[in-house]
Amino acid sequence: MRHDTCILTTKDFAMLEALYDRYSSTSGKWRALLYRKLDTVNILFRDDVPPNVATLNSRVCFRIDSGDADTRVLSHDRMTLPVGLLLPLTSLRGLALFGLREGQAISIGDDEGQTEHILLERVLYQPEAARMEREAASRATLPASRRAAFRVVSGGLDVSPSSDRRRPFSDGSGDPGPSAA
Repeated sequence: MRHDTCILTTKDFAMLEALYDRYSSTSGKWRALLYRKLDTVNILFRDDVPPNVATLNSRVCFRIDSGDADTRVLSHDRMTLPVGLLLPLTSLRGLALFGLREGQAISIGDDEGQTEHILLERVLYQPEAARMEREAASRATLPASRRAAFRVVSGGLDVSPSSDRRRPFSDGSGDPGPSAA
């Protein structure tokens, strides 16, 4: 696996392809980074994505160069509220963090010629991992809730040892008749 490889769910990959089509007329560092992400991606089903990968709507802690750590939620696009909480994929930093694993870093250049080194320190919350935890918890409680309302008891028929076991009914036909209904 290449060092600059990113990991995306099938849904996240489709979303990046849609962004690539939507912003086909744009140029610059963001589009080049988007192409780089699409070119170096490993696509996994959402159940197979490790919990330390930054996916859409993940809350991540990252550091730019040697600055202070910052925490944001990776979002699809710019939103009006809450200010300062979201980091959209339409921004260079949001796209750079998207698909990285904890401890993985990426260097990007902005449109002014400055290079930033972005390190994904930690994935604090990942929707796919949270869903897997919820499903595991529900499976743990499921058997108790699915207990049968009745029990099957062996030897429920009163058959004496001398009677024919192949014909347990009184007429010997093997058919319980209408009274069984």
